[in-house]
Amino acid sequence: MHLENIVWDSADPHRLGTFWAAALGADPFTDEPGGFEARLSLGDELFLDLCFPRVDDPSDAPQRLHLDLHGGDRQAEIVERLVSLGARHADIGQGDVPWVVLADPDGNPFCVMEGRSTYRDTGPVAAIPLDSADPDRDVEFWAEITGWVRYEGVVPSLRHPSGVGPLLELCPEPAPKGGKSRLHLDVRSTAGDGDVIERVTALGARQLTEYDTGDLPWDVFADPSGNEFCILAPTR
Repeated sequence: MHLENIVWDSADPHRLGTFWAAALGADPFTDEPGGFEARLSLGDELFLDLCFPRVDDPSDAPQRLHLDLHGGDRQAEIVERLVSLGARHADIGQGDVPWVVLADPDGNPFCVMEGRSTYRDTGPVAAIPLDSADPDRDVEFWAEITGWVRYEGVVPSLRHPSGVGPLLELCPEPAPKGGKSRLHLDVRSTAGDGDVIERVTALGARQLTEYDTGDLPWDVFADPSGNEFCILAPTR
């Protein structure tokens, strides 16, 4: 399995998707009434797809996943550009911090980070922080299902073994999981993975049967802290 998608539920996928594609320099490849998709190339054949399915009534539960964008010496310039694209400054109780908190056109918070040595060669997305009830446990879980490896960070972190692209950071949760997050991650299975349902449940995931995917080629799970993620069928 490997990490393939970052997914935002949205009532207006075109508006939100075009914002994030422009913000990150991603290349759109699907723009339909049911959803918008863009590809963020990270080098060679490494990429992350940004997916925006239409959800008529997205959850208003507290976010457990967000993006930290690379700012560094250009932080103020990048913030100004993002605001011109449709972002707005947001106060989520962050106080006096060296990063800048913004909200995208749907109100999803994200950060533009100051320079850190751990953000070498990340590209426009420095990190993908995910709330966790037990970061040391969950970093091992996500390593198993993404193929990413441990990486030095402020919190338990993973990175693609090539050493490029964003960090996946497992952050202590401010409160237990409650309600569906509007953002989640998708991993893609491969033909050699065997019974992926058995494999991920043995690692501590549980299948969320309340989400009826019908004939769609993925299954919905929760990680050991309750965070939703999908396992996509192998590509043909």
